[in-house]
Amino acid sequence: MPARPSAFTDCMLRYIAERMAALFATLVAVSVIIFMLVRLLPGSILDLFFAGDNTATPEQMAAAKRQLGIYGSYWDQYVRWISGVVHGDFGKSYLTQQPVVDIMRTALPIDIELVFLAISIALLIGIPLGAISAVRRDQPVDYAARVTGLVGISIPNFWLATLLLIFTSRVFHWVPPLEYVPFYEDPWKNLQEFILPAIAISVFTLAIVTRMVRATMLEVLNLDYVRTARAKGARRRVVLTKHALRNALVPVVTVAGFEVGALISAAAIAEIIYGLPGVGYQLLHAIFQRDYPVVQAATLIIAFVFIVANFFVDLLYGVLDPRITVT
Repeated sequence: MPARPSAFTDCMLRYIAERMAALFATLVAVSVIIFMLVRLLPGSILDLFFAGDNTATPEQMAAAKRQLGIYGSYWDQYVRWISGVVHGDFGKSYLTQQPVVDIMRTALPIDIELVFLAISIALLIGIPLGAISAVRRDQPVDYAARVTGLVGISIPNFWLATLLLIFTSRVFHWVPPLEYVPFYEDPWKNLQEFILPAIAISVFTLAIVTRMVRATMLEVLNLDYVRTARAKGARRRVVLTKHALRNALVPVVTVAGFEVGALISAAAIAEIIYGLPGVGYQLLHAIFQRDYPVVQAATLIIAFVFIVANFFVDLLYGVLDPRITVT
């Protein structure tokens, strides 16, 4: 007779199902908001389509709308668009007539790599720095970490991205390669392209993570169970890593999840500065050109990445603190 799943497994499965339902509902709501906001942008693609030709007849205008797929009510347009999205068809660019899915297929890996590098830099440096700062409170390393956090929060990422580019070109007479090369083709050249923009957009997140880890570590180190572990003779490293740091990471996970969305936004500016044709780069150009299909696809993809990142943050809560799944 098969064994029944444990109560913890039941709670975890229910927890995942609830988060999946919330994820789907959020995506539907976001798709509606994106569709309507794009229609509220000032100006019209028809102005660009006819290049300011005021002699266009109503029949020509209607034919152009049908060709571009912007005919019918907003509801009809939304149903056509979302039906295509469900089947993997985001339409075609109004300007180039290239399938939007091809544009996004080329641009999305750039954003994924840039955000991955930035969040990795922020966590790999911010978590140890915050922990050391808390353990060595009011010592020189603590003051240095606090100043670093304050400076990191204060510096705009677009300014830092520009400054890094100017600094490396003037001091080291080196600039990143101007033509994008995928990682699988030339890893070293790819890293040269991404390291500066990744550093530029990671500084703010690094500062937030450092400050958050320091604050939570200071709080956790004063809790009873940590003092009990010390009194029982547990090694200092075990107390700090297994007992203090793990529990201090729960709020840090929340910050990291939200910072993924912030990094995607920051990546758009860095892509413009460094000439990386990512999703943010494509989105900014499409907004100025009123290229609705590209704007809708890029915004929906960014929203999807942000929502999925927070979905995994919710699941990670259950790993770090199983009590969260018991609701």
